[in-house]
Amino acid sequence: MKKTASVIMLILGILISLLGLAIVAGGAVAAAVGTAQGDGYLNSGTARFSVGSHALTTPRLDAVGEGVPPRLPFDVGTLRLRAASAEAGKDIFIGIANQADVERYLSGVHHSELLEVESRPFRAEYRDVPGTTAPAPPAEQPFWRVAATGPGEQEITWDLAAGSWAIVVMNADASPGVDAQVQAGFRSDLIRPAATGLLVGGIAALVVGIPLLILGAIGLGRHAGPPSGGPATPLPRYAPGPTAPSPPGYAGVPGAPGVTPPAQNLQSEPADRAPYPARLSGELDPGLSRAMWLVKWFLAIPHFIVLVFLWFAFLATTIVAWFAILFTARYPRALFDFNVGVLRWSWRVAFYAYAAGGTDLYPPFTLRRTNYPADFEVDYPQRLSRGLVLIKGWLLAIPHLLIVAVLAGSTWTSLEDDGDLGTTYQRGTGVSLLGLLVLIALVALLFTGRYLRPLFDLILGVNRWIYRVIVYTALMRDEYPPFRLDQGGSEMARPEDGNPDGGVPLSGAAMAPKSTPGP
Repeated sequence: MKKTASVIMLILGILISLLGLAIVAGGAVAAAVGTAQGDGYLNSGTARFSVGSHALTTPRLDAVGEGVPPRLPFDVGTLRLRAASAEAGKDIFIGIANQADVERYLSGVHHSELLEVESRPFRAEYRDVPGTTAPAPPAEQPFWRVAATGPGEQEITWDLAAGSWAIVVMNADASPGVDAQVQAGFRSDLIRPAATGLLVGGIAALVVGIPLLILGAIGLGRHAGPPSGGPATPLPRYAPGPTAPSPPGYAGVPGAPGVTPPAQNLQSEPADRAPYPARLSGELDPGLSRAMWLVKWFLAIPHFIVLVFLWFAFLATTIVAWFAILFTARYPRALFDFNVGVLRWSWRVAFYAYAAGGTDLYPPFTLRRTNYPADFEVDYPQRLSRGLVLIKGWLLAIPHLLIVAVLAGSTWTSLEDDGDLGTTYQRGTGVSLLGLLVLIALVALLFTGRYLRPLFDLILGVNRWIYRVIVYTALMRDEYPPFRLDQGGSEMARPEDGNPDGGVPLSGAAMAPKSTPGP
């Protein structure tokens, strides 16, 4: 499949799938509302409204819409209102009438118009309309569509109809100082049919969109992966740094300054220090601009937009891979290469814009490996556990997810209130630990012109931990991520990358000629 066709299929698949998900979500909400409604009403909490004028009115209510017949062959909805005076022994009036009739009735009368209501905490805003005329008792007026008056709680129900309407709450004797407890309820026979239609339409869109998305991801994965499904090309190796001279009498002694320790074989590497099969690297640009990091987030906006859609595709392909692993014990290679490409793209943008700020070179728009100073690679597993796929992405990963939340989390949610209108949560945001480290490094760069190398190594270690956890939770490897910060810009090489001695750090010392141990 040609790359252009794969891109088109992926874009169409993502857009149709997103639309389908939005429709399904709307249908699910409507179904939940219909189920909660049953044969009764969805009720708000009881709220107290108090004004010093003669009447409390709502702004213009356009029910159903203009030009619709007054009577419809189905129930659009029914509004129920309950009101009671907050003053013991005082009669209350509540009614609904045409907006024009209400305006004529209250013309020249001091009244209050309800503008806005906030439920958590409750707060009502009113618009005061001045006047000097004393109104006649409201129950004597003939224009009310529905109305109720008397002591205690009064209730009205009104079937929504075309036109402009107003709700009016007054004291029964039209005296000033309205103080009422009001509750609203609503029901409609259209909710359940609408929910069914939305669910069917959304599922149909997903049936079309998901296959297009997967086919596009497969095509791009074949273009992004190694040629002919072969092993990945080696990670870039950087030139060795300067080596300090050995002190007199210590020439050639392993461990002495200026002497490179011999490479260790992977077989002899302790299990807790073995290299993880997902490798993240980043090369610090020695010529970083002092202030360019202030606008990199803006320059990276095109990448952010693309990544939103790519991560949606990543989620969809991971779900498909879950089923493939469960039944075949293999991760489809093209989908694997596509997802690695999405992670690689994300890391390049993160390294450039916000998670390290280690280079001024603009990231390329590609899933493939390039000579960009930030890279990410994952070894393809020939076989994965059918059993682990059921639990590793959520249960086994919990310890790491908690640590990642501490390292990179910047949002927290807490319960604020639980009342008649539902549960209210409070959400707060702040700077993550990783964000704070990057901010310190970039502020130091702004004033000194130097990126602190120890801080850079720590930042890369934090990012490395995060991306290893992503790989594990995305089902791409069965090896449990190590609980360690492998600091530095590079990681461990693999024997198949061309190093016969096994994995050693890809640093200047690793690439320097080996010294011969002394006697």
